[in-house]
Amino acid sequence: MAPSDTRVSISFPFGGRTVTLETGAMARQASGAVKVTMDDTVVLVTVVAKKEARPDQNFFPLTVDYQERSYAGGRIPGSFFRREGRPTEKETLTSRLIDRPLRPLFPDGFMNEVQIIATVLSHNPDVDGDIPAMIGASAAVALCGVPFNGPIGAARVGYAEGEYILNPSATQLESLQLDLVVAGTNEAVLMVESEAQQLSEEIMLGAVLFGHEQMQAAIKAINELTEKAGQPRWEWTPPADAGVVLEAVRAEAGDRMAQAFAITDKLERRDRVAEVKTAVKEALCSGDNARYDEQRVGDALHTLEAEVVRHRILDQQPRIDGRDTRTVRPIEIEAKALPRTHGSAVFTRGETQVVAITTLGTARDAQLIDAIDSTYKDTFLLHYNFPPYCVGETGRLVTKRREVGHGRLAKRALAAVMPDLEKEFPYVVRVVSEVTESNGSSSMATVCGGCLSLMDAGVPIKAPVAGVAMGLIKEDDRYAVLTDILGDEDHLGDMDFKVAGTADGVTALQMDIKINGITAEIMKEALAQANEARMHILGEMNKVLAAPRTEMSEWAPRITTIKINPDKIREVIGKGGATIQALTKETGAAIDIDDDGVVRISAVDKQATDMAVARIQALTREVEAGDIYEGKVARIMDFGAFVTILPGKDGLVHISQIAEERVENVTDVLKEGDVVRVKVLEVDKQGRIRLSMKALAAEA
Repeated sequence: MAPSDTRVSISFPFGGRTVTLETGAMARQASGAVKVTMDDTVVLVTVVAKKEARPDQNFFPLTVDYQERSYAGGRIPGSFFRREGRPTEKETLTSRLIDRPLRPLFPDGFMNEVQIIATVLSHNPDVDGDIPAMIGASAAVALCGVPFNGPIGAARVGYAEGEYILNPSATQLESLQLDLVVAGTNEAVLMVESEAQQLSEEIMLGAVLFGHEQMQAAIKAINELTEKAGQPRWEWTPPADAGVVLEAVRAEAGDRMAQAFAITDKLERRDRVAEVKTAVKEALCSGDNARYDEQRVGDALHTLEAEVVRHRILDQQPRIDGRDTRTVRPIEIEAKALPRTHGSAVFTRGETQVVAITTLGTARDAQLIDAIDSTYKDTFLLHYNFPPYCVGETGRLVTKRREVGHGRLAKRALAAVMPDLEKEFPYVVRVVSEVTESNGSSSMATVCGGCLSLMDAGVPIKAPVAGVAMGLIKEDDRYAVLTDILGDEDHLGDMDFKVAGTADGVTALQMDIKINGITAEIMKEALAQANEARMHILGEMNKVLAAPRTEMSEWAPRITTIKINPDKIREVIGKGGATIQALTKETGAAIDIDDDGVVRISAVDKQATDMAVARIQALTREVEAGDIYEGKVARIMDFGAFVTILPGKDGLVHISQIAEERVENVTDVLKEGDVVRVKVLEVDKQGRIRLSMKALAAEA
């Protein structure tokens, strides 16, 4: 066991909770390790950084993995193998949440491999592991001594009744109007991720600034921990000849690169830029007189691209597609674009296009989520696909972290306006976004297209939602906020700021800063400019489809809801599910029953639904004296006949009640399988039913 004096811990109050950072107790062979405890949620975060970079490395190989262990919540995994498998969507999203604010704080030119692993060891259901993991990752990186312009802090902010709430519990979040995660340094904000209930831009900005102010407690604690237990800082300097190579590339390609970026068509511009790059590499890296290696020339070419694009904008010249800083690209919309889907729309904005499809399903289509502390069903699904052809490339068809993150952002934007999918609109709703063209902000096109497809499917959303991506170019005191950014402007700019919402307020906000943060004034300007763009986009959407359709597609299932006595559920299900399976097969309708007796019958064919409703009502009907039934003779006895009047319910017609005149033998009048009309004479306390054919004959 390690000596006790190797352990160092720092505790601080944080939003009504106590956070403890401890190092020196676990994972001592890692470059840095911190155990973060926050009200019984315990996350171990480790960092391993290689001392040497690979000679051919031309990018920063940072990997971040967040993993939730089922034992942390006192559970055994529900998978066949009874062990954790591929990362869940929650784990993937949290990995991205940790990565995004840390990555821009490693210096340019640092190419050493760094791996961060955050493992939830103990889980309090009211305290999510994401904020402890972000704080722990920042602390572990700061401790290990790698070149790093941190640390960062992180905080969750809620909002209700005019007040901001720091690090609200999971229980509190269910009733709050805002769930916002913000991360940043002691000077500025670096990352924001949020969903909101149509809040104003002023409230959203206030939440970001509140979170940044409150996270300073975490930054202070990390600095104290680093002073006591931190490793010596690495002696690292960027490649010395980077400036020399850049000057050579500027001399060789400066004018030609500027001319290439004056081409407004994306594909033509891409091809011309590629030609310039090829020519420069041939001039500087080929033959016996090669002056520089190809990797460093490639890095310098990227820097030159950024200079050309950024200086054009800061010099108030047109952007590379000819627009000014506030104009949204031309929008084209087609609703009900696909004949057999339940709802569909094609949303095109400039060179970005999304085909969005909505499918309505039944309760059995809900996604079962095996979470760290429980299992639950998700009834609103949104999936985002980004095939390589959408950017004119080849590649594998795989769902990467980017696809998961973009899909979740769009889902957050739309979730605020969705109806109650249990009481108001009892469907499972799935939206799929197929990105068919991309040149910037396909996630926001997914919000717009997804909203239109929901309305086309007849989903009664509360209001239309649109989204737009904002960018930033900043050099010293000069800056420009860009509306509806292109792919190149995202790649070469300093900010990706996505805002989605209705005409009344913001429903989702995501911000990533690639520099050491931005000021409140810039954020305020970006939010105001995004509001202006969102209103324009909503106006274009309203021209095509302003509200949900009142009639659903003929191919969508119709769901009819009825209520039965919960005590009768077993009679509908039957032994081993035999009754409900037979009902489904005979009627063609899907039948789902809740424990409280709510039955949902769904089918595309109304006749099938009506038939299933009638059968279920018959199965659960209470038999009362005086009722008349048409039943089938099930058994013949010496003393009478048993007649099935309802599935599972037989009554006795005594021999004296078969006919008005005396009957010597039951078989003289009845045989098994005969269909007869009977009247209920009595239902005794034991549930035994006495029937009469004689009474009906007398009444006739």
